[in-house]
Amino acid sequence: MSQGAEPTEFDLKILSYQDKGLIVPTPSLIKTQEQIDGIRRAGEINTGILDMLEHEISEGITTEDIDRLVAEYTAKHGATCAPYHYDLGDGTPPFPKHCCTSLNEVVAHGIPCEEEDLWDGDIINVDVTTIKDGYYADASRMYMIGKVKPKVRRLVECAKECLNIGLEVAKPWTHVGEIGKAIEKHARKNGFHVVRDLAGHGTGNDFHEEPEVNHYDAHEKGMLLVPGMVITIEPMLNMTTHEVFLDSEDPFKWVIISEDELPSAQWEHTILITETGNEILTH
Repeated sequence: MSQGAEPTEFDLKILSYQDKGLIVPTPSLIKTQEQIDGIRRAGEINTGILDMLEHEISEGITTEDIDRLVAEYTAKHGATCAPYHYDLGDGTPPFPKHCCTSLNEVVAHGIPCEEEDLWDGDIINVDVTTIKDGYYADASRMYMIGKVKPKVRRLVECAKECLNIGLEVAKPWTHVGEIGKAIEKHARKNGFHVVRDLAGHGTGNDFHEEPEVNHYDAHEKGMLLVPGMVITIEPMLNMTTHEVFLDSEDPFKWVIISEDELPSAQWEHTILITETGNEILTH
């Protein structure tokens, strides 16, 4: 709502929730049509990258090869890679590569390198965030190499099912907390564990915005979802525990590994909350 302007029916509806003591989005989290169009364009490039990798990722390729492919495709389409030299501002070294390549037991933030080859039976998550004309889109996808063990394949499938369940729940005038509640229920039903130390988030005008989107039942409502908000849903599933640890051998202090050192899987989309449900911007 602009300063001095009369509140609209939409504004009054949000204020009615706030008056009940609920967490509501600030106006800056509700995107304008111009911003939505910009995020959608970034999402189209982001999806193109992940589609391209479907044809390129195979046994023998290195994670450095994947990073090079991501960088080249992004530049060719007039965009930039958000992870490249991304700085948390807390003393952690900036992320050194253009995307995250999380192989097998790596849960998140895997750093591409020339010495890391993909072999038959491996699974890998490639997480790509694209900036186009100042707007961000963020998505990740799992790739399975050759003959993957049935239990590991099921982990990958269940992680995608969890993403889809989160998408079904993410509707206007519901709360962020409902997403994680539904996701964890499905993961537990299938014998898997949802990582708790990492979360989805708002995005679009910046890499990371409010709200935090937990993928487990945190027993709290969280922020109200309203039309115009843009968030990521990105559940990470482990085999036997939700616990993770920071890889002590990673000089950049980014790589996160499952506590049991067994395979982990993740899928991610950026979505727009609409009047009737949501729109996947990275489909």
